[in-house]
Amino acid sequence: MTSNASLVRRLLLVCVAMFGFGFAMVPLYDVFCRITGINGKTEGVAAAQPAGVDLSREVSVEFLARSDAGMPWTFVPLTERVRIHPGDLQIVEFEVANRSGEALVATAVPSVSPGEAARYFKKIECFCFEEQALAAGETRSMPVQFYIDPALPERFRNMTLSYRLYKSAHTASR
Repeated sequence: MTSNASLVRRLLLVCVAMFGFGFAMVPLYDVFCRITGINGKTEGVAAAQPAGVDLSREVSVEFLARSDAGMPWTFVPLTERVRIHPGDLQIVEFEVANRSGEALVATAVPSVSPGEAARYFKKIECFCFEEQALAAGETRSMPVQFYIDPALPERFRNMTLSYRLYKSAHTASR
């Protein structure tokens, strides 16, 4: 009987440890992606101004926007594509509209493709740095100011910046 109780305790401990490991994997993976630039993660803080502009080449940047399923917002880039010199500051705008009858708060999660190039995409100002609250029926233009680091390897000539809006757990206080 004592061996059965000991076995049950060990199995419960293994279950708790497995649950804890699984729970910790999401934030650990997120940190790993932000450090290495894998999976298109970009930094969640403002970058410093670029040091210089590389006029010898251009990079094409495409913009995409989506709202999570069931999110009653429309979300679109006002510019579909730009061609910029690495190091040159650029501002593009996205438009978001709350089509619901209530105030809502959303979080925008950015992703850059190809993933290896994400570390060279530097945002100075971005609506993704904080949650966005919109009143019922409100429409807003949201800018992103960025540059491509001149250290971007020559093989990268095209990049895509995409955002996905997720409904936040917070409620709007408007």
